[in-house]
Amino acid sequence: CRGSAMHRLHLLLNFFLFSAKDMKHRLGFLLQKSDSCDYSSSQGKKEKISSSQRLSQEEVRKWADSLENLIHHDRGLAAFRAFLKSEYSEENIEFWVSCEEYKKTKSPAKLSPKARKIYDEFISVQATKEVNLDSCTREKTSHNMLEPTLSCFDEAQRKIFTLMEKDSYRRFLKSPYYLDLVSPPGTGCGPENCKRNHTHSLDCNSNIISQCA
Repeated sequence: CRGSAMHRLHLLLNFFLFSAKDMKHRLGFLLQKSDSCDYSSSQGKKEKISSSQRLSQEEVRKWADSLENLIHHDRGLAAFRAFLKSEYSEENIEFWVSCEEYKKTKSPAKLSPKARKIYDEFISVQATKEVNLDSCTREKTSHNMLEPTLSCFDEAQRKIFTLMEKDSYRRFLKSPYYLDLVSPPGTGCGPENCKRNHTHSLDCNSNIISQCA
């Protein structure tokens, strides 16, 4: 009788040990599968992001059609801003962008403080990033500050746009900031072409694209 009890106890212990090992094995398998799924999901997201960030040659070529095409494209705007920064004239594009954002203001109560901020930063005599405006346009814009509206910077913005269009935009199209992006794949990254003779030259296509992202 005692031997029978010991035998049953031995069987129970073996059962529990087997169940514990089996459970551990199953748990390990599930964790590995979960990690694998997470990794695949992460890789998939990275591939989607990478794909969405690709810049087609067709898009880049359209930038040469007009300054408007260039600065209304996120990557184009970033590339043009980087170029202007290399020429120490980024205040022009920053003013243009600030005006675009200002025109989207929906609350009338926010017009005056936003207008004053733009005026103080780009137009006033003591502006930290003063843009190049003729005296007539500057005076008219100053008068608009008395009662700011969504269109109070329109004339000044047009003048700066025209200035960029006739001057810096043309130089941008001849610079590595544009040429290294529009050149066919495989022609812009050779040892002799990877850096051009320019005061603020950039690396090859991939480096410019990453900077403009």
